[in-house]
Amino acid sequence: MFFTYQKPNLDTAVDDLKNLLDTSKKEVEKLLAEPKKTYASFVRPYQHIFEKIEWFFTPLSILNSTKNDETIQKVYEEMLPLLSEFDSDVKQDPKLFEAFKTIRSDEPNLNHEQRMILDNEILDFELTGASLLEKEQARMKTIKSRLSQLSNTYSQNVLNATNAYELILEDDAALSEMPASDLEQAKTEKDGKTVYRFTLKGPSFVSFMTYCSDSTLREQVYKAYSTRAPENDPIMEEILALRDEKAKLLGYENYAALSLETKMARSPKEVDEFLSELARQSLPQAKKELEALKAFAANEGCKALNSFDSGYYSKKLEKASFDLDEELYKPYFEQKSVVSGLFEFLERFFGIGFEPIDEKAWDEKATAYHLTRKGEIFGKIYMDLEARDDKQGGAWMGDWRTHAKRPDGSTQLPIAYIVCNFAPSKPGVPSLLKHDDVVTLFHEMGHALHHLLSTVNEPFVSGIAGVEWDAVEFPSQFLENFAYETEVLKIFARHYQTKKLLPDDMIQKLIDAKNFQSALGMLRQLEFGLFDIRIHQAPRSVAEIQSILDHVRETTALIKPPSYNKFQNGFSHIFSGGYAAGYYSYKWAEVMSADAYFRFVDMGVFDETTASSYVENVLSKGGSRKAIDNFNAFMGRDPDPTALVRLSGINS
Repeated sequence: MFFTYQKPNLDTAVDDLKNLLDTSKKEVEKLLAEPKKTYASFVRPYQHIFEKIEWFFTPLSILNSTKNDETIQKVYEEMLPLLSEFDSDVKQDPKLFEAFKTIRSDEPNLNHEQRMILDNEILDFELTGASLLEKEQARMKTIKSRLSQLSNTYSQNVLNATNAYELILEDDAALSEMPASDLEQAKTEKDGKTVYRFTLKGPSFVSFMTYCSDSTLREQVYKAYSTRAPENDPIMEEILALRDEKAKLLGYENYAALSLETKMARSPKEVDEFLSELARQSLPQAKKELEALKAFAANEGCKALNSFDSGYYSKKLEKASFDLDEELYKPYFEQKSVVSGLFEFLERFFGIGFEPIDEKAWDEKATAYHLTRKGEIFGKIYMDLEARDDKQGGAWMGDWRTHAKRPDGSTQLPIAYIVCNFAPSKPGVPSLLKHDDVVTLFHEMGHALHHLLSTVNEPFVSGIAGVEWDAVEFPSQFLENFAYETEVLKIFARHYQTKKLLPDDMIQKLIDAKNFQSALGMLRQLEFGLFDIRIHQAPRSVAEIQSILDHVRETTALIKPPSYNKFQNGFSHIFSGGYAAGYYSYKWAEVMSADAYFRFVDMGVFDETTASSYVENVLSKGGSRKAIDNFNAFMGRDPDPTALVRLSGINS
């Protein structure tokens, strides 16, 4: 019924891909040779050609991000230009372009899914340069291939720099405030002695910056983190120059304008104003939050609050303000219990079940599950949740197969995977999560359900495919809000040793502390978004990149980072991810997610009618309709911009 994960044969993978692409080109040529081209005879098999390439490449892509080594890097890097060249050849073919336009105009009885695909493909052909002169098309192809290589190099440089650093402490003098579980994770043996090892990997870095009492050591680790990958300087310059050149070849003023062509937002100006207005509303409260933090830190003996001090004193202030001790919560969030509880919540919420599969994936700790509804299997998900040295940092959801009708008329069931970097389990030491980790897991599951609950029959607009980038975070941000609901926490927040439920007073403290320093956090995200949209409006030198970041920070960074901070060198979201001139999407989508969440607050968390409507009008539709149409179908109106400010507890 489902494809199972098989580790790619790295010795033959590149040649196998070449053969697949050659076969795919011949299949495209065969489609073009047909005298009469219809949606059924042309577009459906065309989609399947691209699906087969994605099916082949995804297992290697998973390996590259979760089991990275030099061999995988080499194979992956060799594949990228091959894929880029194939895509450019196809999307610049004038005969294909004309075929799609002809089908769009000649077939009046197309359904909305089919019309959406044709409109998207026609736009995609235009944005890939199908209307350009031959010389310009050749340049576009070169740009695309080079950008693919540069983005991968940027990402690899960040990963290598992250893996290269470690801090070894021979005693725990500066770690007396660190939770016992974090300290246990850091403990290791060296030269026959017990020492404490800290790295720049997410769980280790955050724990150290939050709990190490020695400011000098905190700055040492902070500096290592914020100066990673200096070799990315020229790569950023070249990426921005090539993106700008691409935009101008296609007739756009800059790359930001090109990027927004396929998003909900209409112009860079609209994005800038949206982010700036949120900053304006957040600034007064953020200043008050900072003054409270400075006063608290001063009372603790801190003469000047620096960037590398804020996490440490913020955690102490949070604990003092809400009597919130993160260490006391971790035993209630044992990883396996959280996953099981999330499944139970989703069964009650959406009526879907998760059945474990005895299947070996890419790592011994990666697990697989069938998704069921009314006893019928309708999807499959892999979950790889623990941090490893050979694993890319962060958390993400990926799609492998999409719900669709196959050319033979059978139904293809979807497959997704979730990757996180939670504290790893050890013999005798379970993986205990912070509540922030629980929120992250809910977030990524929101993405996965957007993909897996699709009922769309056309693969190019099924699941997350075809969804506007500034709407794709809507379902994920929506679901993470439920990680704070008492009814939901009562399902799984159970002490892994005593089996007792998380007490009501501890749940209330989590809720009360949810918006602690929310305005400061809002400003930080707005800083990233404003920086991103502004640097993508012209080619930029390294000095200009820094200057724009410094200018944005004048209104968003109330604690000025030290001059050595080179955050941009590790901003993988926009230089090696999909968020170039689109990082604002998190806040744009969060308006919709907050608004939709409040509908559930008003109607009741487990209101069956509301949940069914959300599945029917949002999750199941994928990219087959405009995101705003999905939202309006569920809510009966446009998004309310005040919902995000309300959810964040900001008094504007």
